Amino acid sequence: MNRHQVLPHVELSSEPNALKKVDCCAPQSYKGTGFLSITDMPRVADEASTKLPGDGFDWIVQTYFKDSPGSEPHQILELGLKGRLYLVCQRCLQDCVVDLDEKCRFILMNSEAEADAYPIEDEEQEPLVVKQHFNLLETIEDEVLLSLPLIPKHPEGFCEPHATIFGDVGDEQPENERENPFNVLKNMKKN
Repeated sequence: MNRHQVLPHVELSSEPNALKKVDCCAPQSYKGTGFLSITDMPRVADEASTKLPGDGFDWIVQTYFKDSPGSEPHQILELGLKGRLYLVCQRCLQDCVVDLDEKCRFILMNSEAEADAYPIEDEEQEPLVVKQHFNLLETIEDEVLLSLPLIPKHPEGFCEPHATIFGDVGDEQPENERENPFNVLKNMKKN
């Protein structure tokens, strides 16, 4: 590719099926925006505790070529995601809203070997291996899943721990009447 060549600019379709086969090996750049519902992303839907109509993620994608000294220009993919998902709060076991607003940048590579050789200390962008029929929808879904918290929780003070975690409510004793678990050890020491 000639460094001074003007590349065609292609507008991406917002249809989920069209995002499954994007030709990232062609000498052209892409731009697109759209909305993906939770149902368009089955792995994300599996994580959701509640699925409401209209839930999903707005996305924006742009690719461009960036000069790299001594070699051919590298293609860069910038992805922005914004949306919300309902997960189970690990404190109270009720629905918890998780709002995502993510921006990530990838350098597109042609092979696994090329991606493995990419410097790991580059925190601005990570390598992403692409083929002629690149599944952009899967990459968007991957980034949503990677952005989810490991342990979803409401903010402090917004929920109470679930009673069944600590035993049945009917079996609870007042705080001052609970049996000390170390009494057994105390009695053993006396004998």
